[in-house]
Amino acid sequence: MATAATISTPLTLRPSSRHAFAHPKMLRSLPFLRRRLPSLVTVAAVQQDAAVWNAAPVSSVGAASADGTLFHLRVDLSDAADLASSYTAPGQYLTIRVPGEDGLKPAFMAIASPPGAGGGFEFLVKTVPGATAEKLCGLRDGDVVELGAVMGKGFPIERVTPTDAAETLLLFATGTGISPIRSLIEFGFAADQRADVRLYYGARNLQTMAYQDRFAEWESTGLKIVPVLSQPDDSWKGARGYVQKAFLEATNIANPTSTGAVLCGQKQMLEEVTLALAADGVSQDKILKNF
Repeated sequence: MATAATISTPLTLRPSSRHAFAHPKMLRSLPFLRRRLPSLVTVAAVQQDAAVWNAAPVSSVGAASADGTLFHLRVDLSDAADLASSYTAPGQYLTIRVPGEDGLKPAFMAIASPPGAGGGFEFLVKTVPGATAEKLCGLRDGDVVELGAVMGKGFPIERVTPTDAAETLLLFATGTGISPIRSLIEFGFAADQRADVRLYYGARNLQTMAYQDRFAEWESTGLKIVPVLSQPDDSWKGARGYVQKAFLEATNIANPTSTGAVLCGQKQMLEEVTLALAADGVSQDKILKNF
C-alpha cells in the first residue's frame, strides 16, 4: 500500500515537450535512466514505508470471547500523539503489522475505542491461522506493533443529525463488525434523545459474542440490544438465525423519512438489510457505512 503512494514523489520527470518519451525506443535509448529507475523506486518505497509506520507498545491483550477466537488488543500511543489525534470519527480504521513478520500482510483493523478516548487505540481481533491477526492475538504486554495511518472518513453521522433527522436509528453488526459500532455507541449520538434506537448484533452463539460485559452500559444510554444467534444452544430464548431475518420479522418503522441506520459486518447482511430499509422507504443517504 505504501509503495504505490511513493512512486510519483521522487520521480518527477519533466519532458521538454508533450511528445518526449512517447515511444518505448526513446526510453531504451537512455540506458542511465533505465538502470536508475528500479533503484529509485525501491529507495522511495523504503523511505515512505518508514515514514508511514508508527511503532507502539501493546499495553494489554486479553480474551474477548468465551471460545477463545476473539481478543481485545490495546496499543499505547503515548509517544504517537499525532496518530492518536488523527482519529476523529467512529468507523475509521488502519493497518497493523508485527515487526519481523515480513511474510505476512498487514491486517486492516477498525478502531474499537471511541475518538478522544485518550492514551491509545483498542481493537477487536479475530484470530486467523497463518495471518497477522493470529500473531496479534499471541502478543504480550510490552510487545511492539506497527500502525499505519488512520484511514477512511468513518460513519457520516451528520446525515442523521440532529435527532429529528432520524428519530429511529437502527444499528446492525455481525462478527467483528461490532468494533466500529462500539466506537460509535461510546462516542455518543444522542441515543437517549431519539424515539427508537436498536442494535441488531449477530454472532454464532453467546460464546463467540464480544462486549457482552458492556451491554448494560450501552443500554443505559437509550439503546435496545437485540442479540441474534445463528447457532444457539437449546436454552436460548432470543432471536435466532441471521440479523437480516430478525430485522425483517420485527421491523416496525413508523416513519421512514425520520429513520436512519448504521451497518457494519458481513457482506450479505449489509446488502440484504440495505435493500429491506430502502424498500421500506428509508433514504439511502441515511443508511450509513464506514467505507
